[in-house]
Amino acid sequence: MDGSKTPLEPPPGANADWTIDQGWAAYSRAEHEVWTTLYERQVALLQDRACTPFLRGLEALDLHGEGIPDFDKINVELMRLTGWQVVAVPGLVPDAVFFEHLAHRRFPAGRFIRTREQLDYLQEPDVFHDVFGHVPMLTDPVFADYMAAYGRGGMRALSKGHLTHLARLYWHTVEFGLMRSDAGLRIYGAGIVSSRAESVFSLDDPSPHRLDFDLVRVMRTPYRIDDFQPAYFVIPSLEDLLAASLQDFAPIYAELEGLDDIPIGEVIGEDGVAHLGDQTYHLARTSPQ
Repeated sequence: MDGSKTPLEPPPGANADWTIDQGWAAYSRAEHEVWTTLYERQVALLQDRACTPFLRGLEALDLHGEGIPDFDKINVELMRLTGWQVVAVPGLVPDAVFFEHLAHRRFPAGRFIRTREQLDYLQEPDVFHDVFGHVPMLTDPVFADYMAAYGRGGMRALSKGHLTHLARLYWHTVEFGLMRSDAGLRIYGAGIVSSRAESVFSLDDPSPHRLDFDLVRVMRTPYRIDDFQPAYFVIPSLEDLLAASLQDFAPIYAELEGLDDIPIGEVIGEDGVAHLGDQTYHLARTSPQ
């Protein structure tokens, strides 16, 4: 979610809503093999790390299949389960377009896939991040409702000048969120489940803080776009996340007007702490942008 780097108008060949044809038949064998490599190693790693709704979503959508998923095929089951669909876009889209799609239960996904030389790091989200990372959670009715509510909230935030605060909510939940379970902390954020290294770092490394989710706290907290997160926020359940998103944000935005940001990686007295990190990883690196 970063429409600030996109042009104002859709590129040639794209529709007015920035959607394009996925062009599934044009993928090469090498591109399908990259998907298969990424898929197989992540599934093996995530069995005891990802949350149950994510793993159920993987099974429901059969994302292994023929390599890169055909959006038209997976949309049949996704629509049946939660009324969502995946739409192909040429890359990052403007914020207003992104929110409009989410509000109407359409998830914009890039259609390109990284090269074999880029397996472990890619700056711009590709089809593996977008589909493997995000789409399985959209099979869960509660999370599906949260994403639609986020889209509606994003449209309002644009008019109120609070997009920065709402972007932080997306980053710390949809992209890099952790969840409590009877078996311990589990991953539901797409940025983590689609990354082999962060799937381990987020749960096992002593460096990052793992803090209880609080809506205002999250909206005051910047994030890293170029490295692992110094802190992860832990929700009690998807139902709690949805409930937080359905309240009127106007009073929250008013409260935020009088509050400073909390420096990234800092713990404050009101925080609930699941794990107090030692921050050794980030102390060895430059300060965030």
